[in-house]
Amino acid sequence: MTREHLFSQPRRRAGGPSPGHPWLAPTLVLTVLMTLALALVPAGPAMGHDDPPETPGDPGEAASQLPCRDGRAGIYPCHDVDLVAFLPRDGMGLGGTETAADIWGWTDPATGIDYALVGLSTGTAFVSLEEPASPRFLGTLPTRTLAAPWRDLKVFRNHMYVVGDVVQHGLQVFDLTRLRGVNSPRNWQADAVYAGPGFGVLGGFSLGSVHNVAIDEASGFAYAVGSNTCDAGLHMIDLANPARPRFAGCFGETGYIHDTQCVVYHGPDSASAGRQVCFNANVSSLSVVDVTDKGAPRLLANVPYSGAAYAHQGWLTPNHRYFLLGDELDELQNGHRARTYVFDVSDLVNPRLTGVHTSAEPVTDHNLYVRGDHVYQANYFSGLRILEMENLAQGRLTEVAFFDTVPDRQEPGFGGGAWSVYPFFDSGLVIVSSVAEGLFVLRPRLGGHHDAARPAGQEAPRPHELRETPLGPEAGEGARTLPGRGLAGGRG
Repeated sequence: MTREHLFSQPRRRAGGPSPGHPWLAPTLVLTVLMTLALALVPAGPAMGHDDPPETPGDPGEAASQLPCRDGRAGIYPCHDVDLVAFLPRDGMGLGGTETAADIWGWTDPATGIDYALVGLSTGTAFVSLEEPASPRFLGTLPTRTLAAPWRDLKVFRNHMYVVGDVVQHGLQVFDLTRLRGVNSPRNWQADAVYAGPGFGVLGGFSLGSVHNVAIDEASGFAYAVGSNTCDAGLHMIDLANPARPRFAGCFGETGYIHDTQCVVYHGPDSASAGRQVCFNANVSSLSVVDVTDKGAPRLLANVPYSGAAYAHQGWLTPNHRYFLLGDELDELQNGHRARTYVFDVSDLVNPRLTGVHTSAEPVTDHNLYVRGDHVYQANYFSGLRILEMENLAQGRLTEVAFFDTVPDRQEPGFGGGAWSVYPFFDSGLVIVSSVAEGLFVLRPRLGGHHDAARPAGQEAPRPHELRETPLGPEAGEGARTLPGRGLAGGRG
């Protein structure tokens, strides 16, 4: 791996002009829109932990144990999702226009206690859910360098890995077992910072600004994406020793990758069984890359789709047959409601779009995750939406539950509402980070509809059903498959 390959530089063909970066314009548009939206977050002083509680259910105030009844949990619109607790921004030490970003979770294998790990513009907050109705803020791991609205984190073998989309941040490493026995806020420091294989120019980090990080827990590799390295593609990191990450390789052939899910593949495509494969949100396409050999990753396919504005993030179904993709700018650019794109990836060299789910809500979608038969979506100003996967061969999804973190405000755009969701606790808790609001601890009721609390004669609120969206002739076509299975062009 050459140093020129590691650092992101525009690639030029011999004797020809720079090919440029087609992802740059939409990325700049998204950055400007998000920055302007977050600048409008209402300022408010941080509230001390000893301040008296105010009326439960008022916006921005802590609340707990509010069941969803008659379409509301306190002031929050809902359907079959109870509010266990709400911890506002100031309850995590935030004030002014400081905001929440991404979120992940960790369950201590020794104690069984769940923890919410909340990305903030200023760092990462630790919140104990030992008593879910009374979340306990345990302090913050500060940002490595500067504040930034984009912060992402993942967990592997009791270690948390944090990136920030800001200069010279690198990958922070934190041993989560240090939280055991802690009951009050502390100022935390990282155990280590991974900076890549070199220290760059003038002491700067090789790996500095990073938009996102993903971890394939089965193989033990992390993937930093949208960074200042690897042409903003996949910066691969070996976590064999979780406390001491090591550089493993680069993939930058398709340019900027906004987010990725990497797995040991066990889907229908037998030719890739047991291979390590990444499914990438590539701004205007879904790309699929075999990363089993970190020194020679292979592009399998790069699939544009009709209506693409900014391919943002997605997740595989448990059987690895389908990939569900969200596009963060299509609502604003194309004027429709929130959409989820369903790709059949049973043939990794020829993924195809099988359908599009269009929400009933006029909002912008953000992050989504799949657990079992359900899709958990964080859709900004419509909050958490839970969809049931009915017939993905035809792109069919049906909304069965929801919880709106921003009451009575539904519009496309950013600056508030649900940024992300973590639905993987065995306890059944679901946690949601809401940008200008804070941390929501929720408990969905997906075993059936609960009508006991409904007054006699009142019709139960009906979740929104699928709106089928016709696909244009180009929607399921146009996959760019390379000659010969997995043979990479351009770079070796």
